[in-house]
Amino acid sequence: ITGGYPFFSNRQRSRRKRMNEEKSSYSYNSDFLLKNGKPWFPVMGELHYSRYPKKLWPEALAKMKAGGVTVVSSYIFWIHHEEKEGGYDFTGNRDLRGFLHAVQDAGLPVFLRIGPWCHGEVRNGGLPDWIMEKDYEPRTNDKGYLEEVKAYFAVLAEQIRGLLWEDGGPVIGIQIENEYGCCGGLDGEEGEAHMRVLTNLALDAGLKAPYMTATGWGGAHTAGLLPVMGGYCDAPWDRSLEKLPPNGNYVFTPERDDSNIGSDFGKKETARTANGNYPYLTAELGGGLQPTRHRRPVPSASDTGAMSLVKLGCGANLLGYYMYHGGTNPKGKYSSLQETKAAGSWNDLPEYNYDFNAPVGEYGQVRESFREIKLLALFLQDFGEELCAMKPRFPEPLMDNPEDLQTLRTCVREKDGRGYLFVNNHQRLYPMKNHAQVSLKVKAGEEELCFPAENVRDGDYFFYPFYLPVGEHAVLISASASPLCILHRTDGERYIFYGDREPHFRIEGDPGKKELIHISREDARHAWKMEFGTEEYLAVCNYPIVEEGGSCKVLFRTGETEELEIRVYPELPTVPRGFVKTGNEGIFTRYSQRISRNTPSCNLQKEEKQSSDEECRYRIELDYAEETEAEDVFLKLDYVGESLELFIDGKKEGDHFYTGQIWEIGLKRFGFPENVDITVHRLKRDMPVYLEQWPDLPEEGACRISRLTAEAEYKLFF
Repeated sequence: ITGGYPFFSNRQRSRRKRMNEEKSSYSYNSDFLLKNGKPWFPVMGELHYSRYPKKLWPEALAKMKAGGVTVVSSYIFWIHHEEKEGGYDFTGNRDLRGFLHAVQDAGLPVFLRIGPWCHGEVRNGGLPDWIMEKDYEPRTNDKGYLEEVKAYFAVLAEQIRGLLWEDGGPVIGIQIENEYGCCGGLDGEEGEAHMRVLTNLALDAGLKAPYMTATGWGGAHTAGLLPVMGGYCDAPWDRSLEKLPPNGNYVFTPERDDSNIGSDFGKKETARTANGNYPYLTAELGGGLQPTRHRRPVPSASDTGAMSLVKLGCGANLLGYYMYHGGTNPKGKYSSLQETKAAGSWNDLPEYNYDFNAPVGEYGQVRESFREIKLLALFLQDFGEELCAMKPRFPEPLMDNPEDLQTLRTCVREKDGRGYLFVNNHQRLYPMKNHAQVSLKVKAGEEELCFPAENVRDGDYFFYPFYLPVGEHAVLISASASPLCILHRTDGERYIFYGDREPHFRIEGDPGKKELIHISREDARHAWKMEFGTEEYLAVCNYPIVEEGGSCKVLFRTGETEELEIRVYPELPTVPRGFVKTGNEGIFTRYSQRISRNTPSCNLQKEEKQSSDEECRYRIELDYAEETEAEDVFLKLDYVGESLELFIDGKKEGDHFYTGQIWEIGLKRFGFPENVDITVHRLKRDMPVYLEQWPDLPEEGACRISRLTAEAEYKLFF
């Protein structure tokens, strides 16, 4: 299909151009970030450029924007750029400058986390081996070490020259070090002094931005930098091989720290600056979890979504996800580059795989957690400015014990009598009590509002507005539904709400042309806000819709024949090219297109002669359809084993630690090979591994591929 339906109008493109041309101002106060003097609530997503193919950066950034990400963050790993002393490499996927240009072209600002120590499950935490072999102690105030850092920062500054915000570039934030004093480093005043020295070295090199930050969890030193916090639903780095106790990130609490971060280092202190005179900002909410050799938790989309909602209720004014987009470790020149016990770390990680079970996977797969995060990201784009000034009001007595699985967890954010009621009845891996016919109440000024009675089930989490302005002349007193977004239209704004209960809108005043629209939660998860001409529309599609070249494209997977359906509200002025209008469904107009695409065939062959009883080797033969227009082809392996390795043309290109999940491999980056070789390593019951669900294993263990399928992904302009 050629040509596209120009959903992204000239008006939107010119607006983006103005955003790039007109330099915004960024600052912060004690409560929130500011952009051009107004409260600003960004959603930040981490993507490591050196862990993802350069040619795919624009596509990755487009998916992140479609998910509601408004700021990109990335580590700069020293070892990725200077494996050999003085031998800097900024080519290919390591092209830092090229990445910043790609982010700028996408119309996004960026936070750079420059280290020098980063962690990020990288060898030596990102410090090159030659640094570790010097006479001085890294991460101290030793003059020799600081001279090396000074030289490194100077090289980074040269790479970034002209791309800082003050120069018209996209870099609005710079993080110094990582987890310093929490995961290694000096304690006390020496630690604070070290952070001040690193900050001055960065500033002297010209590495400065409106937001100079440091991680603040676990007692980390920040030396006056803006602290950013984290929160993970589990801890793959923890030394335990058992299910962890209920996680504190699912309770509403004024405590901003996550004591599980850094538990592999034995640190469980409260952050020194977490609750100080700073806005509550998160840089590392777990968009997923990266399995380690010994511990392999698998977060669900609800685990990520509920944790995000709780942080929002607790007063966070930046939702930052680590990782938002997974990746693959680069190949090292002298060693592998992943974190290993052999290199002095507490954990063993896959050599290549850094998928992280992220909302967007190692090979660009859009996952269910992407859709959960998008619910909040779309909300924040239209309602975040006012939410920033709303402070959390916690219940009395405080319900902050994660092991209390009986009490319904609630919190309020409000200002001047209006705000949001947050409810969470989800606790990862632990069932919560079902609550029948609960009458949720909130105090709005001197008035006590009572929402209609409803059932709150185990796993539910949601938020309701109260006294929400609807334009200038009406107020939504309460609703049993969550706001998703506003459609800005010349014939009147549409306020879109979602939920699976009766919304019970109580409105006061005359909303005029403004309408309140209610859709199901499932429709909201698959909703995409788009613009055509001067109007905004809401499209519901099971596949991702992203922008490309001023038009929208749908990324869909298909068998031989399939019908692609997109529902749009309001009805479009013209039917998109290639589609037919097939009727209405509630408020939505259905547009469908019958599509016929070729699916590649795959043949799985097990080698008859195995080199070891501890592994099984397979060859996958692929037959791609002639003249295929596929964007990518994904192999889906359902296997049982301790781990597997991927080989193409005899070279190891990927790996995976078994978690019970189906492993997907995107073949586009490998040039669509005709043969793929897989080695599966045996899993045994007595192995020191934590799995959430163990497969049925015979006494000798198992190493097998149970099922193999191939799916082609296509691009369709809409």
